[in-house]
Amino acid sequence: AMRIPLFARKFSTTAVWEAGRKAREAARALAALPNEDRNAALERVASALESGKTAIEAANKLDCEEASKPSAGVAAPLQARLKFGGAKLRDAIQGVRNLKALADPIGQVQINRELDTGLTLRRVTVPLGVLGIIFEARPDAAIQIASLGIKSGNGVLLKCGKEAVQTCRVIVDAIKDGLSGSRASPDMVALLTSREETAELLKMKQYVDLIIPRGSNDFVQYVMRNTDIPVLGHADGICHIFVDSKADLGQAVEIVTDAKTQYPSACNSVETLLVHEAVAGQFLPSFAERAKHEGVELLVCPAAAAILAPFGNAPPECRLPPGGGSYKAATEADWATEYCDKILSIKVVKDVEEAIAHINKYGSRHTDCIVTTDAATARRFQSQVDAAGVYWNCSTRFADGFRYGFGAEVGISTSMMPPRGPVGLDGLVTYRYLMEGQGHVVKTYAGESAKAFTHRDLPR
Repeated sequence: AMRIPLFARKFSTTAVWEAGRKAREAARALAALPNEDRNAALERVASALESGKTAIEAANKLDCEEASKPSAGVAAPLQARLKFGGAKLRDAIQGVRNLKALADPIGQVQINRELDTGLTLRRVTVPLGVLGIIFEARPDAAIQIASLGIKSGNGVLLKCGKEAVQTCRVIVDAIKDGLSGSRASPDMVALLTSREETAELLKMKQYVDLIIPRGSNDFVQYVMRNTDIPVLGHADGICHIFVDSKADLGQAVEIVTDAKTQYPSACNSVETLLVHEAVAGQFLPSFAERAKHEGVELLVCPAAAAILAPFGNAPPECRLPPGGGSYKAATEADWATEYCDKILSIKVVKDVEEAIAHINKYGSRHTDCIVTTDAATARRFQSQVDAAGVYWNCSTRFADGFRYGFGAEVGISTSMMPPRGPVGLDGLVTYRYLMEGQGHVVKTYAGESAKAFTHRDLPR
């Protein structure tokens, strides 16, 4: 039978701080382990998750049943994210194994410089320490984050949404079980489950080095206001696609359809479609037919409504000929809304400049895309849109650490400061300056007879 550690149940305030202290100790030991030991720990965790598959799926069934009750008040998109098992679980376990093949993020020499004979300076990557990750109903996030922590030498305190508690408990039990047979301590990971524990986590500056909240914009803002610990922010995912006058319209239909329907509740799904007025008359009717087929509701500006309405008028709600897909008038609020559902707002714009201005006003600096065959327009769009990811002729759904070849991600940062975009292993390390001398002192290099530095870069 699998061990059920005390930490996977519920903490008192004291126990949260104790978990933080133990995670700090475990992380220091983990950082000192060679890459092969951390990789061996990842393999044991993957095997333990495979062994726990039945228990994980059974716990998830209970969470999903609870969340589907009207009294639970869990929105449909959140219920979709909560569902975990089968292919999703298989992919998550494969993600753990994929990390083994990636380069060791610890100990990478970024600078190796001779300052003078016998005096060298190196800048070397080191783990951040302990990460506090607060996420909603995404059980796969617990697996991704814990495994990234193992590979990057960081401890992790996981706080899951109440909807996913039973699933995450079984997952964390399995991870600890796997770690207990490795050289990495099971104390490097702990699960918090209540709001009180979240409040304590935000106070634990002596044990926690970075907080990563994954949730609504309001929640991320709440976290930033209530902690002195650095926060890696990823709030809304209001992603745009602009269909330019020189777009391949068939390609545009496929890109927008994928970006909206492949997984509508994802933060990188498209929420607003901007269409150049020169091609709106041709593009919108064909896209609307596809949207109807896919069950996507359209919220449209007056110009788009005029094109889509059978007689050229723009009533607030009407039916697409020959009957079926509905569309409604978009409001100002719609341009700033992340639907996480099969809903898409559409605006006709006069040119790429208006598209860029709209995105920079309403976007969330996540991922935006232009569909065009004109390279100059694409370059202009990519240099002027203020987002972590700016794409040309491909779906916004590619904004993902696994798809970028990062192995997995702890989240997506929309901050201007690095790390930006999907944050994988490279975003979970910082660096340390290591200097080595032979009795060197600064006075040799100061004053009138100061010796000059050689400042010669050496092979890394």
